[in-house]
Amino acid sequence: MRLIAADGGQLGIKPLPEALSMARAADLDLVEVAAGANPPVAKIMDFAKFRYEEQQRAKESRKKATNITVKEMKYRPKISGGDFDTKTRKVAKFLGEGHKVKVTIMFRGREMQHPELGRRILDRVAEDVAHLGKVEVVPKQDGRNMIMVLGPDKKAQADHAKEAEKAHPPPDRQSAQQDQRAPLETPEQHD
Repeated sequence: MRLIAADGGQLGIKPLPEALSMARAADLDLVEVAAGANPPVAKIMDFAKFRYEEQQRAKESRKKATNITVKEMKYRPKISGGDFDTKTRKVAKFLGEGHKVKVTIMFRGREMQHPELGRRILDRVAEDVAHLGKVEVVPKQDGRNMIMVLGPDKKAQADHAKEAEKAHPPPDRQSAQQDQRAPLETPEQHD
C-alpha cells in the first residue's frame, strides 16, 4: 500500500505489517484514505483528532447555511383598513427578517363568486411590500383560498435603504457647529 506520513509527506509503497508498525511507533493510527486506488492509499494520523475536526467543519458549515422558513398571513376579502395595515406590516417584518411569506385570502360562502376581490387584496399587499420582497408564486385559486408566496429580495431592500438615506441624510458636523454659534434669542429681546 502507498503510505503517507502524518505531516503529509510520501513514504512510498510499504507492505501492510510494516505500515502498521510505523504507525504504532509514532503512537498514531493507520487510516485507509483511498481503498479503490491501485495500490490502496493509507495515511498515518490521529484518527480521533481527524474525526473531531471533521465534525467541527460540518458544524461550522451548518451555521453558515441560511434557515429560511415560510410564514403565513391570512386575509379576508372584506378586511378593514386597519387590519389590512397591521397584517401587511407583519408581512413586511417577516420579509425583512429573510423569511418567505405565504399570503392566503380565505373565502366563505358567496365570497367565492368574487375572486377579483381577493386578487385585488393580494396585488395591494405585493405593492405595499415591493421594497422588501418579490412575488415568487403568483396568486392562484386553491379551493376556498387564494394563495400567493412572497420571498425576500435583497437587491430591492438595498435600493430602498439607499433611497431612504438620500431622503433623510445624516446631519453633517459643519451645520451642527454653525447652529451652536448662532446667538439664542430670548423673549425679552422681542419686547
